[in-house]
Amino acid sequence: MALTTLEESLDLDGRLVFLRVDANVPLDNGAITDDGRIRAFLPTLKWLTERGASVVIASHLGRPQGPEDHHLSAAPVAARTSELAGFPVPLIPGVTGDVVWSALEEMKPGEAVFLENLRFDARETSKEDSARLELAMEWASHVDACVVDGFGVVHRKQASVYELPRITPSYAGFLVEKEVDVLEQLTSRPERPYTVVLGGSKVSDKLGVIEALLPTVDRLIIGGGMVFTVLAAQGHAVGKSLLEKDHIEIVRGFLDLASKLGVEIVLPTDIVMADSFSPDASHVTLPIDQLEHGPQGADALGLDIGEESSKTFQEAIEGSQTVFWNGPMGVFEFEAFSKGTRAVAEALTTVKGLSVVGGGDSAAAVRALGFADNQFGHISTGGGASLEFLEGKHLPGLEILGWQPPVAP
Repeated sequence: MALTTLEESLDLDGRLVFLRVDANVPLDNGAITDDGRIRAFLPTLKWLTERGASVVIASHLGRPQGPEDHHLSAAPVAARTSELAGFPVPLIPGVTGDVVWSALEEMKPGEAVFLENLRFDARETSKEDSARLELAMEWASHVDACVVDGFGVVHRKQASVYELPRITPSYAGFLVEKEVDVLEQLTSRPERPYTVVLGGSKVSDKLGVIEALLPTVDRLIIGGGMVFTVLAAQGHAVGKSLLEKDHIEIVRGFLDLASKLGVEIVLPTDIVMADSFSPDASHVTLPIDQLEHGPQGADALGLDIGEESSKTFQEAIEGSQTVFWNGPMGVFEFEAFSKGTRAVAEALTTVKGLSVVGGGDSAAAVRALGFADNQFGHISTGGGASLEFLEGKHLPGLEILGWQPPVAP
């Protein structure tokens, strides 16, 4: 079943629309350091306001303990939304209650406001269905429709993502619609060769998506901190690099499965080994069979893939028609250990088919390294949601909008 989209929506002129977005942007002392998630929902916001809807924008921000966590107020997000949209989007200092309802009653067609951080109300993420429904019913009594355009939260049952769409006319925004279309291309109709690049800290975070994708992909490239568990599974010593010993046997199992399926596994042949986890750490590049042979011996830890590996990864990516990338190749926040991640990003910009940056740290990395969004086929706004989609898991926030995961053959 397909998503219920905005093109199917009711007449919006004069209607009050609750727009759930994912504006969980990174902050540094109250300043937004990456506004990509705000830019992502602007097409939906403008489409709604241009059709005469009054729009109540709602998002979470961080993990506040309550309204007393003033440093996680949505005020900077509302201000940046106003700047990017080109019209005022004032913050309402509340999630529900009289101050919110009064502000909504005064709204005119084509205007927009921003609610305070949804997680200031504990019912938004409550484990109790009744608590989430109670909050959703408060909103439902004041709005005419709900549009979900926060893909980064559709894998969660939250009041604004699941309960509210369940009890009001609800539609997928343009961002969610695009995310689903791109991810469905990856799962059911990829052009080949199809390469998946996985990085990040822990292999345990990616086992589900590896298992789901192995029957589909032609090539799997692995880097980042998770690669050390894979290298250990092959018998390599990795010093004090990040290692999940309890997953070594599981990793051996997926390596065996990949071999049986004819999937090419591409691993680093050299690693940048450092004496500490710091931006100015002393480091040396070593072959994977000599990672403990540097100055620090068994105390060294790997913080990036080496130059030889970067070139190998680039060649594999550039020879692909479809590429999905999730997870940096090293500690990209430190300049000395960002070269592997930069190499992968550069290779993705050359892909002639579909290149997808899978949200989360990968999206943050490409922007931090100076790449523009339009250099890639698609930059996902939902790291966890993207992975769960690819794993074939149930996504409550999409299913309530009419989408169903494809049935496995």
